[in-house]
Amino acid sequence: MGRRLLSGGLMLALGLSLGAKHARGQGSAVIADDIISSIIAKGERAREQDSTHLGPVHGRVERPFEKNPGADAARMGERLPQPRPIDILAAAAREQPAGADRRAGILPPALPEAAARVEPPLYGPIDLPAGEAEGPPGSLTLEGAIARLIQSNPELAVKFQELPKAEADVLTAGLYGNPLVLGGVDQVPYGRYSPQRPGSTSYSVSIVQPFDVNGKIPARVRLAQSAKSVLQAQYQDAVRLEVELLHAAWVEVLNARTTLGYLQTSMTNSEALIRTTQEQVKRGAAPETDLDTVVIQQETIANALEEAAARLTRTKRALAVLLGIPPAQADRIEVRGALRDGSSPPPPDEELVRLALCHRPDVVAYKLGVRSAMANVEVQRRERFPDVFALYTPYGFDANNGDPGARGATSWGAGVFASVPLFNRNQGNIRRAERNVMQTQIEVSGLERQVAAEVQDAALDYRTTRAASERFERLILPRAKHLRDERYRLYRDGQENIVTYLNAQRDYNDTLRLYRDALVRHRRSMLALNTAVGTRVLP
Repeated sequence: MGRRLLSGGLMLALGLSLGAKHARGQGSAVIADDIISSIIAKGERAREQDSTHLGPVHGRVERPFEKNPGADAARMGERLPQPRPIDILAAAAREQPAGADRRAGILPPALPEAAARVEPPLYGPIDLPAGEAEGPPGSLTLEGAIARLIQSNPELAVKFQELPKAEADVLTAGLYGNPLVLGGVDQVPYGRYSPQRPGSTSYSVSIVQPFDVNGKIPARVRLAQSAKSVLQAQYQDAVRLEVELLHAAWVEVLNARTTLGYLQTSMTNSEALIRTTQEQVKRGAAPETDLDTVVIQQETIANALEEAAARLTRTKRALAVLLGIPPAQADRIEVRGALRDGSSPPPPDEELVRLALCHRPDVVAYKLGVRSAMANVEVQRRERFPDVFALYTPYGFDANNGDPGARGATSWGAGVFASVPLFNRNQGNIRRAERNVMQTQIEVSGLERQVAAEVQDAALDYRTTRAASERFERLILPRAKHLRDERYRLYRDGQENIVTYLNAQRDYNDTLRLYRDALVRHRRSMLALNTAVGTRVLP
């Protein structure tokens, strides 16, 4: 506004001049100078806060999110949001480059590297449990973990503070300008007045009140409210992405618990194998070296069991970090859930894409960003006309120093100051704001295409992993188990040696491990589909 007043260059004093001519003239000139100076200073402060040569000033201009949809900011060097990797654990375990800025995205508090990459192998005679244990009743469910995440996660707690700050911005946008009060003295002589040098000193007190005559303040309020709506959607998207990290940590706990269960079963079965081998040695059907072989294997299982227990502890601690649970309580976390999918298939891809375009918070944020950009256009159009300043001088006193015998006179006065916009009517800012609307609309179109592709990829991954796990259950595991059992029968009857049976058991264990990995991939794909759609379509 300061530049418009200067470029206009004309201050029109529409004086409703009732008395106190000199007081009003002097007061008007001084007030005009004060108004121009204060507006220019305010504009310079705003420009200083926008940016510096070092970038945004921390604590004064905040960017809590990577992008602010609809904001009038330069897009050079920016890229549209890219689809997140479906293999979330791989993304969580990926090593960040040195100096990477965590503000560029929501990075995981990170699963421990060992927990993400190393797991104990499966040894000994393993069998599938009769049914997958979901955990003790009353333990932490995925729904409960998500609820706790929203309440206790430090990353989300920081971002949530942007919402009351946006409320404060709405309050600030609706505030009216304060009146200015000016006391002035006019025509003070060098020396003193006399009949030969007549004149009079004038004293005045004036009040100036700015008035929004074309609705700038309501337009600014609407702009602040639309910006608040964008921030709300961005916070919801931050929750969605943090839940994605929770999904990865959750599946890792289930995976580690399942592996521990396999090894516990292996330890139990190895004891039965030792008893069988001892009988074989007693009957002379097997050499004593066979007993050494199975005892060594049992001790190897014991080592793997300890490694699996330690890995389960690490995954629980990684989950505790996300949920804001104190480290001392992390080991006591018990989760309730299963890797195996017992749910119905999700809707068709077309329906999933429709749901994502309606519910994904990042898409909603950019759509609201278009409204925010349009509200900024309206603000810029109303900024063509600055405020009108009304001047009222309730008290003026003319001392009448030229005639010592005369009495002084009091008076009052009024006037109006308005800018005459002959040269600058904010056309440049209006055009810039209109182009910003176009930019944001293009961003929405690009994001919708990317979201559709991400949902279709997640749905494809779900179907692929489900088919793989079902193939294991229907065809591969039963045949592998039959081969293993047949080798064991032959060994027990003395028709095969221990090495033949152990080789068959190792092949079965490898098949069982592949089945477990297929279950893990499928469970991840289920949760990744929920993240891609932006709403829960699978348990």
